[in-house]
Amino acid sequence: MKHPQLTLISLLFFASAIAETFKNLDSHPQFPCKPPHFSSYPFCNVSLSIKQRAISLVSLLTLTEKIGQLSNTAASVPRLGIPPYEWWSESLHGIADNGPGVSFNGSISSATSFPQVIVSAASFNRTLWYEIGSAVAVEARAMYNGGQAGLTFWAPNINVFRDPRWGRGQETPGEDPKVVSEYGVEFVRGFQENRKRKVLKRRFGDGDGVDARYDDDGDDGKLMLSACCKHFTAYDLEKWGNFTRYDFNAVVTEQDMEDTYQPPFQSCIRDGKASCLMCSYNAVNGVPACAQEDLLKKARVEWGFEGYITSDCDAVATIFEYQGYTKSPEEAVADAIKAGVDINCGTYMLRNTKSAIVKGKVTEEQVDQALLNLFAVQLRLGLFDGDPREGLYAKLGSNDICSSDHRKLALEAARQGIVLLKNDHKLLPLKKNHVSSLAIVGPMANNISNMGGTYTGKPCQRKTLFTELLKYVKKTSYVSGCSDVSCDSDNGFGEAVAIAKGADFVIVVAGLDLSQETEDKDRVSLSLPGKQKDLVSSVAAASKKPVILVLTGGGPVDVTFAKTDPRIGSIIWIGYPGETGGQALAEIIFGDFNPGGKLPMTWYPESFTDVAMSDMHMRADSSRGYPGRTYRFYTGPQVYSFGTGLSYTKFDYKITSAPTRLSLSELLPQQSSHKKLLQQHGEEQLRYLQLDDAMVNSCETLRFNVQVNVSNAGEIDGSHVLMMFSKMPPVISGVPEKQLIGFDRVHVRSNEVIETVFMIDPCKHLIVANDVGKRVIPLGIH
Repeated sequence: MKHPQLTLISLLFFASAIAETFKNLDSHPQFPCKPPHFSSYPFCNVSLSIKQRAISLVSLLTLTEKIGQLSNTAASVPRLGIPPYEWWSESLHGIADNGPGVSFNGSISSATSFPQVIVSAASFNRTLWYEIGSAVAVEARAMYNGGQAGLTFWAPNINVFRDPRWGRGQETPGEDPKVVSEYGVEFVRGFQENRKRKVLKRRFGDGDGVDARYDDDGDDGKLMLSACCKHFTAYDLEKWGNFTRYDFNAVVTEQDMEDTYQPPFQSCIRDGKASCLMCSYNAVNGVPACAQEDLLKKARVEWGFEGYITSDCDAVATIFEYQGYTKSPEEAVADAIKAGVDINCGTYMLRNTKSAIVKGKVTEEQVDQALLNLFAVQLRLGLFDGDPREGLYAKLGSNDICSSDHRKLALEAARQGIVLLKNDHKLLPLKKNHVSSLAIVGPMANNISNMGGTYTGKPCQRKTLFTELLKYVKKTSYVSGCSDVSCDSDNGFGEAVAIAKGADFVIVVAGLDLSQETEDKDRVSLSLPGKQKDLVSSVAAASKKPVILVLTGGGPVDVTFAKTDPRIGSIIWIGYPGETGGQALAEIIFGDFNPGGKLPMTWYPESFTDVAMSDMHMRADSSRGYPGRTYRFYTGPQVYSFGTGLSYTKFDYKITSAPTRLSLSELLPQQSSHKKLLQQHGEEQLRYLQLDDAMVNSCETLRFNVQVNVSNAGEIDGSHVLMMFSKMPPVISGVPEKQLIGFDRVHVRSNEVIETVFMIDPCKHLIVANDVGKRVIPLGIH
């Protein structure tokens, strides 16, 4: 029997196809408040507040018109001059046409394809992350002006990369909650901030500065675009064993929820000011995420979220259809709306909300609140301010897409994100004038289709790794060795071995592509797919000199065999490096760029696949043989650790200034119970202090600086990612093995010493959640 969900998806894409047809009838976006007939409504009056305008608009709608707004493809209201609007556009690492809001079938046929997020995250460069968000925003607004995109985009993905098999781990900034949080904040700020045209030169801490032609225009609530933090929350399983993302119940402890799963979303809202939040398919502790009122209300009430909440596509339908949480579609819709979901990606609310109101499951007033949230965001975007061709961003157009500045930025991101994992006997960099011939082996080496990873649009330029390496060595030969990444046959090995024997140097490109890891597909193994390992070893055995192994893909791969094989001299991870990735790789191999990226995730051995992917616990548990997850809690063997990354030069660093003791007594209100305990017993008698609102207000008095000198003792200029970790006293259960509390990417010339300073806030950086999910500062030696 065909599942009802298939019908829902068909309806969703049918509606999207209609929206696409109407969108391409005109090369400019449709907009409300057109004079002379539709510009006199109060909601068109820019002198009124956003709230007043939104209330006015909702008050003018009939119930049928209201319900028509509850889908990603929002219906038009012709009598008020309001055209249809498509909420669903994608911009994970460049404008992508995965959603119906973006089309490349027009005057704009491509957009800059930046490296996949996991690669940009490996740069550990906050400024770079902001600039990527800003560049993508410029291209998005330009496409909107051409009628080929919306104003609301569903990125970034800020779920923690908890399990190495996750097919969408590549879309995230990695496994550390602090790094994920800071990436989300920088990308959202860069993407959303209201700007006016201006040339501003910013440096990345490495390489040349790149022009950013917009600067901040102040925080008046207006938005250039809307970014969406997703997927809220504890979402990181696609399809594993008997579980799918549609029916999976993530059982999460209060401790793990507080210090692993939630911090990126809290930061994205509080610090990034994201205007959209997407609830996920999965249930959390038995309640579907899109029906979990306490979860969604926490975002608004405690974290100050001001924006709209969308479901993942058909995630309202899964409440009933897959998870069986409610007894009817009407109850599913009602539970979602009452929980705080404002819009359903899909048609489920369109078809079931009126019935839910008639049956008393939800009220029209509760629907009104959802519409107020939706229209408020559209008003902040200027959608009701008149013709966008006369607005602040009116001059943005096709010349602002695939610009030389944006392609330079994409190249800089790939350069900084590529990670050198092994370099025995300084095999790299190769000397251009000393390489007489080069052999390239591997199915990904001459393939352009998967350079960007998931959510990739139409790149400005399509160049393979092979074609970029060919620019350095004219006598370069290529064979795939395997017909595809799955590498089910060794029929091509002979040809690969033959060209390896005849070449001066050999590069083998192995790893993953989207046939192995993607949305709706998790891996079952951490080894190289199929016979790839045999291909690498065969070529290495035949080569005159140690080979260079280049690894593609977002997820970790167990390459222990290559790490320990002296015939494999160097290993480079490039992930999904985007449209300029081939050039970045060639520059690194031949020494035109000194690598400085660091792994933002742990690389586990194949034996980790014995751990159930459905087990959401972060902390290790020796009583059941559970090794824990991520560098913060994992106690098992590793192939490569979080933060691994080599350079062609040698960096040393020294802490030159830091306090040796902090007194917490001033942190506490005079009449607090903690204060009395301190006065009675002294700090040595207490194990930890629980943070509360009164204490947080006094945290500034405890902040301190750690000053570090970084020296480059080698002969090559380069950038270094400085990471500061904290190991806290084990005074409560579940304390991390270590925890990243600061990072900075610094450029240091040969034989130069520079100084960098970390500001440490003990209330943010030296805390951990206890077993009931309360944040505490452990007392003792950190």
